[in-house]
Amino acid sequence: MATAAGLRVVGLDLTPALVERLNSGLSHVDDISDAQVAEMIASGYRATCDEDAYGQAKTIVICVPTPLSPEGGPDLGAVTASVRAIARRLTPGTLVILESTTYPGTTEEVVKPILEEASGLTAGVDFHLAFSPERVDPGNPRFGIANTPKVVGGLTDECGRTAAEFYGRFIDTVVRARGTREAEMAKLLENTYRHVNIALVNEMAIFCQDLGVDLWDAIACAATKPFGFQAFSPGPGVGGHCIPIDPNYLSYKVKTLGFPFRFVELAQEINARMPDYVLRRASDLLNDDAGLALRRSNVLLLGVTYKADIADQRESPAQPVAEKLLHKGANLSYHDPHVEDWTVAGRRVDRVTDLPAALAAADLTILLTNHADYTPELLGEHARLLLDTRGTLRKSTGDEEGRVTNQRLRKGLTVL
Repeated sequence: MATAAGLRVVGLDLTPALVERLNSGLSHVDDISDAQVAEMIASGYRATCDEDAYGQAKTIVICVPTPLSPEGGPDLGAVTASVRAIARRLTPGTLVILESTTYPGTTEEVVKPILEEASGLTAGVDFHLAFSPERVDPGNPRFGIANTPKVVGGLTDECGRTAAEFYGRFIDTVVRARGTREAEMAKLLENTYRHVNIALVNEMAIFCQDLGVDLWDAIACAATKPFGFQAFSPGPGVGGHCIPIDPNYLSYKVKTLGFPFRFVELAQEINARMPDYVLRRASDLLNDDAGLALRRSNVLLLGVTYKADIADQRESPAQPVAEKLLHKGANLSYHDPHVEDWTVAGRRVDRVTDLPAALAAADLTILLTNHADYTPELLGEHARLLLDTRGTLRKSTGDEEGRVTNQRLRKGLTVL
């Protein structure tokens, strides 16, 4: 979007193969096509591994990963390494923006001292410093970079104004936060909100099964209320680069103050146990409907990415579900239109290409990611025994299609 707005953009990465791929006009992400990369290059974009590019830039946007450490705390290694490289080449008047998700205080307490010490410049005086959380929703056909409001928080008011002017050149709406801490907290609040509410419906899914309550129908009914309710759906776990990771950054910061963050910790516990619940439901289905044990049963997994219709596998719940099935001795295969090779616990899982035949042959099919390919019609016609963890079979209720779906559910097709 910045390139399209007439800005001269350089993408810096440490991976030569990725840089070469981009400069050849090839995309490596779902939401950017090869044609769009070619358009970027034609407009002056280039990718590089040369960190001297920092010294030539008027604005530097840091978009590096912020994963969890092995101990479960924040891993800011990529952030601090980037900032040190920037600091060695920082020139007066430069605008530095951190977009990587992190805990409140990172920009001021971690980024600022590194930049100042190595450059000899003062943030807010000699250069501008701001935080602006990324809000990309992969695969969203409605909201992209330009029409998703951009939150910006500056170290000083002038820093915030300068950063807002930069983003305002290619984003429709820019929202000014009071400062960097408020902008950092906004991102964590957004994802913690989703994390907690997903945990709520996941826990409800477990006990609604025993109560004989159709939770999917209850959610659909509750969602008709035009105020005070937002629908969330249960599933086999949570995945992606945000929900399983970001709330832990906030929990870490809260713990440094001597307080527990009980909501986040409980939500993490509930969501983390969903793969075990899927395993239990799978075992019960095989035993009750087919008289089979998991061991040596042929189990087909549908969808191994963390989200529908994208190729991103980060933190996908399909991994722990598959590991548990393998541990129980199941014979696994998978289908995913976006993933050609898939390895679980060091073992390559067989990929099926003839989906109708695979559905008919499997002792049990588990739908883990609701890709558009997996229609209720396809599943209802070909699957012998199905555990639908995403509610694909319950997309329609209260009409003729919903009644047909309910009939299918009574014939061995079961929703989580």
